[in-house]
Amino acid sequence: MSAWKGSGLMTETEAPISIQDLRKSYRNGFTAVDGLSLDVRKGSFTGLLGPNGAGKSTTLKIASGLVPPTSGRVLLNGFDVASEHRKALKDVGTVIETPEYYAYLTPRETFSYIGGVIGMRRESVAAQTDALLEEVKMSEWEDKRIGTFSKGMRQRISIALALLNDPNVIILDEPTSGLDPRGMAEMREILKNIRNGKPGLTVLMSSHMMHEVTDLCDRIAMVNRGRLLVHDDKEKVIGGSGDEHRLSIRLAGGASPEALEAVRSEVCIESAEVSGTAIEAVMRGNDDSAADLIAALVARGCAPAPCPRMRMLSRTGTSR
Repeated sequence: MSAWKGSGLMTETEAPISIQDLRKSYRNGFTAVDGLSLDVRKGSFTGLLGPNGAGKSTTLKIASGLVPPTSGRVLLNGFDVASEHRKALKDVGTVIETPEYYAYLTPRETFSYIGGVIGMRRESVAAQTDALLEEVKMSEWEDKRIGTFSKGMRQRISIALALLNDPNVIILDEPTSGLDPRGMAEMREILKNIRNGKPGLTVLMSSHMMHEVTDLCDRIAMVNRGRLLVHDDKEKVIGGSGDEHRLSIRLAGGASPEALEAVRSEVCIESAEVSGTAIEAVMRGNDDSAADLIAALVARGCAPAPCPRMRMLSRTGTSR
């Protein structure tokens, strides 16, 4: 079986997103993406996981046609993004960086405008608008000006717009970045509903948070310094990413929602919850990973208590 896309032919087994030996270097000598190759399986929700500066956003900007590669290419539905831009992005929705909209327009007006730009029929836009605003929980604000919205609300509008033309691929660059803990939880719930409600949709989402990709994704591609480290089913990647440890972290400012999110934001953290006055976390890695975690918390203003008592227990319960 084959599926026609414009003048191209894509087989059922071909990856809807194919990143091939991608490189991006700048005049100052910095290389953001260094020979990255990745095929994203059809119908998968794949997490592009790595620390800040790993090359995730640059890769997704190239895949979205916003930045040209130095070499290599990205194919979307069988078309080269650089040389066949329109065909490649025809059935693709993207959310890259902080969304910007006309502040004086409402969500409904914005959807009508964007739908017209991309050539959708007015009736289709109206029907999709109602369904998508309901899906991202923005129906009650459909006639309010976007200029009054919080970042989280604008991000929800972006997710809905990415789905407006019923794409078979969506690309999301850290969709929970900059949101407060409640906003992050709401966005993840929306993404779960989209994943469960659209089984044929292929999603590539970047994140620097281990617990986020393990919660949302079925496949994980780990990157660092612009290179692919591993790409496999979630269970295999988690199982091979180092020893599992349980941490009890007490912070000088207490176990606030901000402190909890600071812990969760580190790539080595698989899960974290508040327990009394401490944060109980599951980490994958070694002692160096634990040291890096504490250093990162201090840098974010979440300092450990003056005389912290931290326990590290292996899976067998042995103290370390």
